[in-house]
Amino acid sequence: MSQSRFIGVRKKVTLISYVVLIENGFSKRYNKAYFQQSCRTFVGLFTPRSKRGAVFMTAEEIESLGDYLGATPKPEDFERFWQARMAEADTIPLEYTFAQAREVPSSSQCEFLDLWFTGMNGTQVYVKYLRPRTETPVPLVLQFHGYPGASRSWAEQASFAGMGMALLAMDCPGQGGYGFDAGGFRGTTVSGHIIAGLDGPPEGMYYVRLHQNIRILCRIVRQLEGIDLARVFVNGGSQGGALGLACCALNPELVNRAAILYPFLSDFKLVWNLGADEIAYEGLRYYSRWFDFDEHQQDRWFRQLGYIDSKNFASMIRCPVLFGTGLADVVCPPKTQCAVYNNLHCPKKRYLFPGLGHEEIQEFDDMLLDFFTGKEAVL
Repeated sequence: MSQSRFIGVRKKVTLISYVVLIENGFSKRYNKAYFQQSCRTFVGLFTPRSKRGAVFMTAEEIESLGDYLGATPKPEDFERFWQARMAEADTIPLEYTFAQAREVPSSSQCEFLDLWFTGMNGTQVYVKYLRPRTETPVPLVLQFHGYPGASRSWAEQASFAGMGMALLAMDCPGQGGYGFDAGGFRGTTVSGHIIAGLDGPPEGMYYVRLHQNIRILCRIVRQLEGIDLARVFVNGGSQGGALGLACCALNPELVNRAAILYPFLSDFKLVWNLGADEIAYEGLRYYSRWFDFDEHQQDRWFRQLGYIDSKNFASMIRCPVLFGTGLADVVCPPKTQCAVYNNLHCPKKRYLFPGLGHEEIQEFDDMLLDFFTGKEAVL
């Protein structure tokens, strides 16, 4: 069975379930909108993916989008909002501990440490800390992982230590790993962290709190012994790319350069318009279907998502950025990444990878190593 036919069967079931729900008592005011929404979904899911937003793009098409700045609104108080959130994070007392890593022993060349710190609302955040044994201050990489999950293995992280760099790899609370999420989000917490807290004020959203926890981690970085604070780098792909961009924007005096690969949380409204609200972005579809099926609240929740949209952080970044996009990415559509890249006003360079999607891109890994190991950020 072809992909489009299989998805079409799913669509039909969805439509029937909506009709049953309507028969069981949904008010008439919503019947028409509910049915229209269902029909739109029904037709959309019969459409092959290549025609619904997960479009394989060419380098020429990407270049033609050089003036595209995004569809998601940027709240007028965006920068003031984040200044206030960072000020809140700066009031949290620094409480952190180091211990020998429970999973691997340290060696004569490198220490492997478990770092725990207390974040917002008492969240207990876990971080892998790798530190080369040397008397000379070393660069530090802040490594952020993809969605969902946890930081990658000690063996994989050790490649940075082997090149003389320390590394901090934080587990995002509630997504996996050893950390503990304090919770307390208003409204639904089903179907992804994008919508966690979306029914409350913007300061109560999951990713707002996560950026505040990263701010606390950056404060800890300044207290670490043996770190060259003039060479603090950010590395991340997908969700890690989104967190890396926000980290650069909100901690500009600390981060010296950043490698960002196919960033997530980018141009939410375009994701919606393209019909790409699936996989990592499925929370958008879930929230709309269950809580705003006539779309009367859509302006509100897209405006609120604007506070965590990667494209809105981009203009605040000062450090050089190495940027990578797989032109066959069906998870984070390349056009949404254009909105991020085009809003960067710092030194930047983008590499496009035809035929590669949301996957490990070894060539980009090699590029970022050269980018980080050089004395100057060469783009």
